[in-house]
Amino acid sequence: MKISIGNDHAGTEYKFKIIEFLKSKNIEVTNYGTDSSDSVDYPDFVHPVAKDVENKQVDFGILLCGSANGVAMTANKYHGIRAGLCWKNEIVELIRQHNNANILCIPARYTTEQEVIKMVETFINTEFEGGRHQSRVDKIPSCN
Repeated sequence: MKISIGNDHAGTEYKFKIIEFLKSKNIEVTNYGTDSSDSVDYPDFVHPVAKDVENKQVDFGILLCGSANGVAMTANKYHGIRAGLCWKNEIVELIRQHNNANILCIPARYTTEQEVIKMVETFINTEFEGGRHQSRVDKIPSCN
């Protein structure tokens, strides 16, 4: 499995913990995020992750910022991206099962390290249910 990860200054600490966790599971990680707590513009770190997922160069993406709203909004501009904002593990499970999400967006300022690692684990291990959900997912793309 391959995952691209991106973050702004609010997500740096958790990003390193996520990478450590993923590597312990023998998952290849591409880090596009800042490695600093100095203020940066989150879209600069979202675009390469979304492009990797869109072009199927990775299986999933993970994005972190303070609220995760900005990273989710940016990622969802890309064709084929279904980025879900999650602050609880149950929501992570649903975005995979029902929405076939391919990018997990984590609000670093509103989650704990333990919650974040559990959410990442759930995200990579939960399958899309398909069935009745597939027709709904098929209706997501824009009219462009």
